[in-house]
Amino acid sequence: MRRTAILVVSLFVAALVLFVLLRLLPGDPANALLGVGATSEQVAAARSQLGSDQPLFAQFLLFLVNLARFDFGASFVSRAPVLGEIANRLSVTLPLTLAGFVLALLLAVPLGIVAAVKADKPFGAMISVVSQLGVAVPVFWVGILLVTLFAVNLRWLPSGNFPLRGWRNWDDALTAMVLPVLTIGLVMGASVLRYVRAATLDVLNSDYIRTARALGSSLPEALRRHGLRNGAVPVVSILGIELASTFLGAVVVERVFNLPGLGSMLLLGIQQRDYPNVQGVLFVSTLMVLLVGFAADIVQRLLDPRLRESVAS
Repeated sequence: MRRTAILVVSLFVAALVLFVLLRLLPGDPANALLGVGATSEQVAAARSQLGSDQPLFAQFLLFLVNLARFDFGASFVSRAPVLGEIANRLSVTLPLTLAGFVLALLLAVPLGIVAAVKADKPFGAMISVVSQLGVAVPVFWVGILLVTLFAVNLRWLPSGNFPLRGWRNWDDALTAMVLPVLTIGLVMGASVLRYVRAATLDVLNSDYIRTARALGSSLPEALRRHGLRNGAVPVVSILGIELASTFLGAVVVERVFNLPGLGSMLLLGIQQRDYPNVQGVLFVSTLMVLLVGFAADIVQRLLDPRLRESVAS
């Protein structure tokens, strides 16, 4: 209940910030809606339609009511409902982010544990060096490198070309998503690997692991029975941050591979001064980030009973 209350308050603050920022943007939404050559009477009618002629407090209340109903209005350019367009774009951004996240976990968790267990061996040091290199390389550079290798030179995969019919052409859609998912998975995996390695090293140096080893347990058994759950607690917090950052940063990958996702919708809305699109994308993105943080916090409390006890006390 406490975390839910914090989530609601955070959404309210985010809505307030979004409302203020949209009012600070240059230009008049009524002029953006009507285009060039509108008369003063048409502008006044458009302001009345948009509610921008009302006092700010009344505008903010209407703004909150519309956000609560997920009513973002219609696009100034296409006249289509913004919520429907966001749903179409999310069908690209969410699979891209989640698939990259799963790939990052599959790479980072086993390699991070191996890097910690073999920390004094050349193989463990090599994994650490490669992960540091992956963190230092920008995500767009990794995407360009993968396109050059697999799309241009080897011609194994397309460099983008997401089908116009979307997931209805699921085979072409999956093929177009391979390189973007690989890009996100490699970059995120390199970052997460460092935290998994650090958490595993802390677990290996803990008293309960030494006690388990002294009582006859092998190192893999001691890690499986006692270490993984304790080491997962700090990693879960980092995973929440990484997932949220990847969702927000997917715009870079979408631009590299020309994917029709949420990030490209935001950039296009800013270029065209399409205020309903900008408002809808920013609010949905903020909501997704807050929900990821909320879920990560709940998972931490499920893994570590001491966190629940500290809240209860």
